[in-house]
Amino acid sequence: MPRRRDARLEGLAVYRVGGAVRDARLGWPVTDVDWVVVGATPEVMTGRGFKAVGRDFPVFLHPDTHEEFALARTERKAGHGYTGFEVHASPEVTLEQDLARRDLTVNAMAETPEGELVDPYGGLADLQARVLRHVSPAFVEDPLRVLRAARFLARYAGLGFVIAEETRALMRRLVDSGELDHLVAERVWAETEKALGEPWPDVYFQALHDCGALAVLMPELAADEAALDRALGRLPRLPEDTPAEAEAHWRWARLVEHLDREARRRLGNRLRLPGAPVRLADQAAATRSLCRDAERRGLDGARVMAWLDAVDAWRRPERVPPLISLVSLEVADLAEPLALAWRLAGQILPRGLVEEGFEGRALGEELARRRRAVIDGVLADD
Repeated sequence: MPRRRDARLEGLAVYRVGGAVRDARLGWPVTDVDWVVVGATPEVMTGRGFKAVGRDFPVFLHPDTHEEFALARTERKAGHGYTGFEVHASPEVTLEQDLARRDLTVNAMAETPEGELVDPYGGLADLQARVLRHVSPAFVEDPLRVLRAARFLARYAGLGFVIAEETRALMRRLVDSGELDHLVAERVWAETEKALGEPWPDVYFQALHDCGALAVLMPELAADEAALDRALGRLPRLPEDTPAEAEAHWRWARLVEHLDREARRRLGNRLRLPGAPVRLADQAAATRSLCRDAERRGLDGARVMAWLDAVDAWRRPERVPPLISLVSLEVADLAEPLALAWRLAGQILPRGLVEEGFEGRALGEELARRRRAVIDGVLADD
């Protein structure tokens, strides 16, 4: 991936690093490009028009391309968690020293702007062998690397990648050390949300389970291995026409829909989840309950009404079609009558009853009665 000549970089030792180098050689789409600058100072970068944006270490945005250029740096463990590091950036730090602090060998490759590979830790060989391997024993200093290794496996598992056994051993060592307890909840969710958007998200949770991390971070999921296996099998089964930007949250909903409300709340609070995946999980759980009832004893209008109320269907009608699509994945012959019942019941609006003279509490009761009658009629005909 040669870079065109850039006057702002003249005389600087600049290297493309990390994911862009890895994915280009793997034939994977390259979305972001990061650069390391060796031998420079913050004053040199700002003097050439770069904008300083790094809070914890010197990172600069190119004024034209907005790509990130970080000064070469080293890190030293000085506390708990992934933030417990002292960062040292200076013109004396070499490229090899900068690459040594990275998590996996496939992420520790660099290129010159002309495309010449710099690979001091065997990343290309591991890329070709389809192995995710730690760069050094310092892997155990950062608990976030357990999640990152699992997430990269979720991205590349379909290409034949595996985590090296010695790296798995370090992941287990990190879990046993108690370092995972110091991870910030929002960062755990950020990695998990990214993993849910990868091609093989089930692999992420399985890798965490295998090293013991899932029991620490999401014990509600790890408590029942058989239920976890079934939940992981549901991840590819999403509502029809789910937008790409919503897939991660729908997968989370499918993952936790079997948990009771208290367990879902406990898990969501621990990870400090945003509202969207929490609401989807509640809707998926209510739909799962509807399907289980249908399988055991069939459905009546009261149960369907209770489901529609639970998902706030009357105020948020856009929620219902994807949930009916979910029903079709679980109990195929239920989806069609449910869709018809919803469509007909949704046509009964308060406005018409107001015109008939209903108001107040009587209006709400008559609205519910008529909607229920329509639903009962559809189910009776089915």
